[in-house]
Amino acid sequence: MSREKVNLKQLAQELGLSQTTVSRALNGFPEVSERTRERVVAAADRLNYRPSASAASLATGKARTIGHVVPLAEHMMINPHFSDFLAGAGEVYARSGYEMLIRVVSQDDELSIYRDLARTGRVDGFVVHGPMNEDPRIPLLASLGVPFVVHGRCHHSSTEFSWMDVNNREAFRRATDFLLDLGHQRMALVNGLETMNFASRRRVGFEEAHRARGLEADPSLIFSRDMVEPYGYDVGRQIFAKPNRPTAVLLSSVLPAIGLVRAMGELGLKAGEDVSIIVFDDQLSFLQQSGDGMRGVPFFTAMRSSIRAAGRRVAEMLMDQINAPGGEPAAELWEAEFVVGRSTGPAPN
Repeated sequence: MSREKVNLKQLAQELGLSQTTVSRALNGFPEVSERTRERVVAAADRLNYRPSASAASLATGKARTIGHVVPLAEHMMINPHFSDFLAGAGEVYARSGYEMLIRVVSQDDELSIYRDLARTGRVDGFVVHGPMNEDPRIPLLASLGVPFVVHGRCHHSSTEFSWMDVNNREAFRRATDFLLDLGHQRMALVNGLETMNFASRRRVGFEEAHRARGLEADPSLIFSRDMVEPYGYDVGRQIFAKPNRPTAVLLSSVLPAIGLVRAMGELGLKAGEDVSIIVFDDQLSFLQQSGDGMRGVPFFTAMRSSIRAAGRRVAEMLMDQINAPGGEPAAELWEAEFVVGRSTGPAPN
């Protein structure tokens, strides 16, 4: 058959099985043997079969839909990071015959939306984005008994939940150590919003590395805002106007790093010589060149971890919960790859 999308009837004919058997194999019914299920899945992949979410819903009694509830507050989770995460998660949903339901809500309505979607059965599970240090969504979803996976972590000690996160504390401790080894002792941190768990962990790693050398990070050089390009530009114009300007900057995203470099260019400063820069690189799809520089050496020295890959993995963890309910919560902590580029060098004399 061609690579054009086939329907259930065509797939069943190709396999010499009934449509009911094929449907049950794809939806994990226990009465179908593992050998048959593997054969059906392999043929579905080869023939580009994608199950209809509505048909699968009727067959299994599930909504075949995953909920993503996005609060609109002072900051917006709808940004390039969120979009790339959804792209990765969407790959897994499509393979499994699931769809996404994205609800953009006011912060005040967020918890009630979770309750409503769980009560009405419109979704089979949730992905929780941007966890706060103390996040009321976690105990709520646990009490509702609905499958969910958190992209990140929070500090709830009494509630067990599934999560996938990057080791932000270790990544920023390692990056700070790298700069200290190069002789930098006055450095800035351009962080995300520190009410969010990932950013608070990054600050901890930054400060721990200083204290381990008998130093204290300068609080006037620590910033916490939305990770967008103008943020980096504004901080750059501010910190490099100081008479005792920092010789190095760590940034929580490539986006403000672009703004910082723009400010440096206007002030006649060069990355890697006048100022060293290390960024956290989420490998955003629209910044494909962020990791590929001249002669194979990237411009930015970076702590690198793909947010699209994180989206895929979180979705896989959620599918596992939905397909095998009642299991123990799962947790994964990824280490960021440290890549040395051209934006770092010894501290200037």
